[in-house]
Amino acid sequence: MRCLVDVLAENKYMELSLGAVPYLSALLLIPTTSKIDRRLPMNQEKMIVIDFGGQYNQLVARRVRECNVYCEIYSYRTDMEQIKAMNPMGIILTGGPNSCYEEGAASCSRELFELGIPVLGLCYGAQLMMHVLGGHVCKAPVREYGKIEVTVDKSSKLFGNVSEKTICWMSHNDYIEKEAPGFRIVGSTANCPAAVMECEEKKLYAIQFHPEVLHTQEGTKMLHNFIYEVCGCAGTWKMDAFVDNSIKAIREKVGSGKVLCALSGGVDSSVAAVMLAKAVGDQLTCVFVDHGLLRKNEGDEVEEVFGPNGPYDLNFIRVNAQQRFYNKLKGVEEPERKRKIIGEEFIRVFEEEAKKIGAVDFLVQGTIYPDVVESGLGGESAVIKSHHNVGGLPDYVDFKEIIEPLRDLFKDEVRKAGLELGIPEKLVYRQPFPGPGLGIRIIGEVTPEKVAMVQEADAIYREEIAKAGLDREIGQYFAALTNMRSVGVMGDERTYDYAIALRAVNTIDFMTAEAAEIPWGVLGKVANRIVNEVKHVNRVLYDCTGKPPATIEFE
Repeated sequence: MRCLVDVLAENKYMELSLGAVPYLSALLLIPTTSKIDRRLPMNQEKMIVIDFGGQYNQLVARRVRECNVYCEIYSYRTDMEQIKAMNPMGIILTGGPNSCYEEGAASCSRELFELGIPVLGLCYGAQLMMHVLGGHVCKAPVREYGKIEVTVDKSSKLFGNVSEKTICWMSHNDYIEKEAPGFRIVGSTANCPAAVMECEEKKLYAIQFHPEVLHTQEGTKMLHNFIYEVCGCAGTWKMDAFVDNSIKAIREKVGSGKVLCALSGGVDSSVAAVMLAKAVGDQLTCVFVDHGLLRKNEGDEVEEVFGPNGPYDLNFIRVNAQQRFYNKLKGVEEPERKRKIIGEEFIRVFEEEAKKIGAVDFLVQGTIYPDVVESGLGGESAVIKSHHNVGGLPDYVDFKEIIEPLRDLFKDEVRKAGLELGIPEKLVYRQPFPGPGLGIRIIGEVTPEKVAMVQEADAIYREEIAKAGLDREIGQYFAALTNMRSVGVMGDERTYDYAIALRAVNTIDFMTAEAAEIPWGVLGKVANRIVNEVKHVNRVLYDCTGKPPATIEFE
C-alpha cells in the first residue's frame, strides 16, 4: 500500500495507509533505529524463489502461495549462509535475460545444488543449473517463443497427472544442448530435445519453459507436483491462520499503546485498520481525509464501515476538506503539479489532525509485498518507487515503532484476508484508485463541476461493468474527463460539450498492460447512459492504448 512515507519520498500523492500492525504469524517490527525482523515461526514451511532478473519472479511466488505454501523472493546475490538459515522446503530459480555461459552473467555456486534441498530451475534457471553442474548450454539453432507442444515423461514426479503432450510457454534464445551428468531428459519439443531434465536422486529439476504463466496449460499442476511430491510440503499457508495469528501478535505487541492509521478506504488500509480494530479496539484512531476527489459516494461508504455507526470499536475522524483542495487546485492544469499540490495539502491536513491526537505509540503501514519488491528489497527488480521506511517520516508524528501486517502479502492475498475479516466485498474488491483521486482523471483544471461529471460517468461505467459480470475479470477500469469539447446534437439542438474517456486494462503486475476487449454492447450501453444522464457530456471515447506507450491512468 502506498503510504505517507511515499508522499515524502516521491513528493507524489498516491494511496495512503499508515497505522500499526505486525505481519504474518510473526511480528514485523521496524523501530526507527533497528533492522527489519522478518523471521517466520519455526513451524512455518517456506519456499524461496531466487531471482535472476526474470520478468515473472512475482508470478512464480504467487503460484507457490496459491498452492498454500509461503514463498519469498530473494536475489541471486543472497549469501548462501542466509539461504541455509531459512531452511526452505524447496528452491525455485527464475528466468533471466542473460546467457548463463557469458562472463558476468547472473550465476550461483555449485553448493546451492548440494544442500539436499529440492531445486527447480525455470528457463534461465534451468540453463544455469545445467551449466554449473557440467552440462552444455549454447545458442539454440531454432529459437522458441510462445505456445509450444511439449512431450513429457509421465514417470517423472513432475508430470504424473499431466497430459503426455501439453502446451507450454517458451521464451528462449539459448537451449540446453547436453544435460549435466546424472540427469535424464523427461520432456522435449520438436526443436528443444532437452526441454525438461531431472536428477530424481538429488531432487533437482530443470524446465526450459515457464510453468508459472497461464499460457502453460498445466503449469499449475507441475508446480503443485514439485511443491508436494518432490519437496514434501503440507500446505500450511492458510489465510484464516494468517489473520488469527496476526491479530494475536498485534494484541500482544501493542498492549495498552495508542495507534494511528491514515485510512484511504482502499483495500490495503482497510484490511490493516480492521485487523487493528479487532486486536486493540478503541486504542486505534483512524484519520480519513475526504479531499473531494473520491468516486461517487465513496466517502460515505468508508464512514459507513469505519465510522461511529459501523461494526468496529475505534476512533474515526473524517475530515471534509473538499473546498480546501479545490481552492489549492484552482487554475492548475499540469498533472504532475496537481499531484504535488494534492499530496502536500493532504500532509498538511493530516498534520493538523495528528497534532490534535498527540503522541502515539505505533504507526501502521499497509505495505504489501509488491511494494517491497519495487523498493529493491526483494529479488532483482529495479527500484520503481520508495516505500514504507524509505525516505523518513514526518516530524510531527511522534511514534515509537512502525509495524506492517501485510508486508508479505500480494494484492490478491490482501483481498482474501479482508474477506476473512468480514470486510464488505465492495471495499475488498474496490477498484485500484490513485491517492490524488479524480484530480488526475480530469484533464486540465479541477473544478467541483468537473468532479461531479466524472463521478457520475464513472459510477455508470462501474455499474454496467458489474452488471455484465466483468468487474472481477478486468484489471482496472474507470472513466476520465478529457479537456476536449466538440460539437454534438441532442434533441435537434447543437451542443458544444465535453468528451468522457473510458479506460479498461488487463495486467498482472501493473507495470505493463493491455487494453481490455469489452463487448461492444456493454460499451454502447455505457456510452448511451453517460450522454443521457451526465450533463455537459456529448461524446464518449474508449482508450485502446496499452502500457507502454500510455500509462494505466489517464492524466
